[in-house]
Amino acid sequence: MLDKAQALAEELTRLRRDIHQHPELGFQEFRTAALVADTLAEIGQFAVQTGVGRTGVVGQIGSGDGPTIAIRADMDALPIDDHKDVPYRSQNDGVMHACGHDAHTAILLGVAHLLRQSFASEKWRGNVRLLFQPSEEVFDDNGISGATAMIEDGALAGVDAVIALHVASERPTGQFHFQDNFALAAVDAFEGWLRASGGHGAYPHQTKDPLFILPSVMTTLYGIPSRRINPLRSCVVSLGQVHGGTTSNVIPGEVYLHGTIRSFDRPVREQLWQEVENAFKLSEVMGGSYQFHLQKGYPALHNDPQVNNWMRQAVQDLLGQDVIYEAEFGMGAEDFAYMAEAAPGAMFMLGAAVPDGIRRNHHTDIFDIDEKALPLGAAVLAETVRRFVTRE
Repeated sequence: MLDKAQALAEELTRLRRDIHQHPELGFQEFRTAALVADTLAEIGQFAVQTGVGRTGVVGQIGSGDGPTIAIRADMDALPIDDHKDVPYRSQNDGVMHACGHDAHTAILLGVAHLLRQSFASEKWRGNVRLLFQPSEEVFDDNGISGATAMIEDGALAGVDAVIALHVASERPTGQFHFQDNFALAAVDAFEGWLRASGGHGAYPHQTKDPLFILPSVMTTLYGIPSRRINPLRSCVVSLGQVHGGTTSNVIPGEVYLHGTIRSFDRPVREQLWQEVENAFKLSEVMGGSYQFHLQKGYPALHNDPQVNNWMRQAVQDLLGQDVIYEAEFGMGAEDFAYMAEAAPGAMFMLGAAVPDGIRRNHHTDIFDIDEKALPLGAAVLAETVRRFVTRE
């Protein structure tokens, strides 16, 4: 399988660069979806559905009976200008593949090539469903992401397991990182407005000052993980925006705060929702008022140990034990978590650092990957599912 995947390296690079040059935001992946559907049709043997989860594509191949395993790749880009000096930089102003979803899509198309070859030469006792997902990065106005949209459209109906990978631009090419059980955090966002009367900066005693209230609220917010949550349960509360005032001699009537909440355990997550709002309630004690809005996001990603082990074994057999690393993924979030709730699932991280000495972090305007990782990811995913559908 690895040799067959390496033979596709040039094609995978071509596909990845084509997608990279033409990035599309969440639920707007019309060109990318058409490219995926056309490529699957050219490969042959796949039953192809378009418009799944709005702009998603599903391709299925198999015996028609037996168990079904799914592989997911996301297709959307980010609202970032591409500042790389490369021939394949984004041609769409203000939009860029800055997280590797172009690579995920190209890899899964490589898997389709490999599975077509396997299906033609081996006896299958199951089915493989390829899920090309829109809008991993953002919700719509109704709180729907690409994973939930595809699930609502039946993309995981009858699926017995689901797998995925994510390229890691900070890790050496060819390293495979695994973590069992909870691996990525649940993510929620909050907005809050601290309100008071405001007034002239020369007469603070005649005002109610939200900037005076602000430090107490911030201290309470940052104290939640260490003083309100069981220290054996990981969580994060971070502020990303604080805005208030327009000039030096006017005490504003309002201060705006915007932040993120991260957690793994469901009870902790629910406690955090209440604790964060309680911090804003301090404004009432200090003579002001508040408005609070919570936007509930992705759940925590749970990597099923058995499913993870199928992929570990494929990596070990294809590339050796030395490339496997057991590593904490961190407090980032992924809407693949919804799919891993709908069926036993797991995701691994594939090292893909460009060997130029520059740290090309995800979600930055110089993000890039080493394309030598593309056939490695395709080989491991294809081998994992090939064993699933050809086992006795």
